[in-house]
Amino acid sequence: MELARMIPMRIQVTRIATLLVLVALILGQKGAEARKGRILESFEYIAMSCRAHSASITDFGGIGDGKTSNTKAFQDGVNHLSQYANDGGAQLYVPAGQWLTGSFSLSSHFTLYLHKDAVLLASQDMSEWPVLKALPSYGRGRDAAGGRFASLIFGTNLTDVVVTGANGTIDGQGAFWWQNFHKGKLKYTRPYLIEFMYSDNIQISNLTFLNSPSWNVHPVYSSNILVQGITIIAPITSPNTDGINPDSCTNVRIEDSYIVSGDDCIAVKSGWDEYGISFGMPTKQLVIRRLTCISPYSAAIALGSEMSGGIEDVRAEDITAIHTESGVRIKTARGRGGFVKDIYVKGMTLHTMKWVFWMTGNYKAHADNHYDPNALPVIQGINYRDIMADNVSMAARLEGIEGDPFTQICISNVTIGMAAKAKKVPWTCTDVEGITSGVSPRPCDQLPDQGPEKITACDFPAEPLSIDRVVLKSCTYRMKYM
Repeated sequence: MELARMIPMRIQVTRIATLLVLVALILGQKGAEARKGRILESFEYIAMSCRAHSASITDFGGIGDGKTSNTKAFQDGVNHLSQYANDGGAQLYVPAGQWLTGSFSLSSHFTLYLHKDAVLLASQDMSEWPVLKALPSYGRGRDAAGGRFASLIFGTNLTDVVVTGANGTIDGQGAFWWQNFHKGKLKYTRPYLIEFMYSDNIQISNLTFLNSPSWNVHPVYSSNILVQGITIIAPITSPNTDGINPDSCTNVRIEDSYIVSGDDCIAVKSGWDEYGISFGMPTKQLVIRRLTCISPYSAAIALGSEMSGGIEDVRAEDITAIHTESGVRIKTARGRGGFVKDIYVKGMTLHTMKWVFWMTGNYKAHADNHYDPNALPVIQGINYRDIMADNVSMAARLEGIEGDPFTQICISNVTIGMAAKAKKVPWTCTDVEGITSGVSPRPCDQLPDQGPEKITACDFPAEPLSIDRVVLKSCTYRMKYM
């Protein structure tokens, strides 16, 4: 009887002992993982696409010490993850750290995600920057006649790409490049921070860009582009540090962004002189909204000067500019050809400006001496309304081209407070035609006042563009990495 009772007890003790051993093994395994530096991160974000596969840059040998080059690690990571392009796509995660890198190229159905404390540091070793041919719509580089350095983050012929984060940072360490540019030591055009060519369905969001060598964000020959929630900062005297430059692109949405720049905060482009005319790809169907800009020597929004492929159907609203040279500037010249038409701007708030409106028909820079001086641009259908400005030196400087006037200009419901030392004549107008309503101070005679009943005369389309119908998804991930 005693023996019968003891056998079940022994079995129970054995089971408990086995269970304790298993628990110890599991805890030991977790402890070993912890000792090896395994880190668990949970994060989520909103994107055009979520991904089925994820890996960390550390899985490919990345070291975030700010000194070790990670160019190979980034490219190896992208190349490895590209195998999942047709299997739900893949994401490369960049954890906290300073990740020194040269240029690397992304792949389709791919996301690059930066932790809030991740910093990509652009390498100052020129050997880590491949040299590309000049863009066909430009015919030459911007800084030199030859080619151009590839952008820090680059892609061509891609679809479905997301570059985002929890406001992680991309630092171009531009001083090195600016100094070499000013000294005339560069054989090729400086790199941008992000460029996508011939690509479709691109999202760039929730990132901070610092000290770009030149332009910051440059989608070119691409469509269906979303740029959202980004911060761009560069010294106000830094050369050509444009914020966002959509270039020969269709269906682009730029919103909720803050830019401090040494050049135009947003510059809309489409090719240069005879090269842009020949390439013939306009920028069109562009939305810009909820932008804040500081750029004392340039514009909040510039159209051109490289506009030879044409610019049309641009819609800008809820724009704030502070200590900026001009609110909206159209830049063109004889030899540019192309067109700027159907431009709609409403709801601008401007503080301390040199000009509110500036149109330039004599912008001198040309790609070379082979442009056709008889290739005249068409500038028409320019609509500005609902604008408040204060501390302004000059209301407008509108200079068309003799024999080629800028036409169908409409300006309404605009109040401009002039600075204490403002120009005596607030408006100067040559070779322009159009109308105004409810504009103060009184515009030039070429833009006659139509009376208060026309205060809503300037158009702004009610029908949204297709890029406004893009639905973003919530993407949630749990990552383990070294």
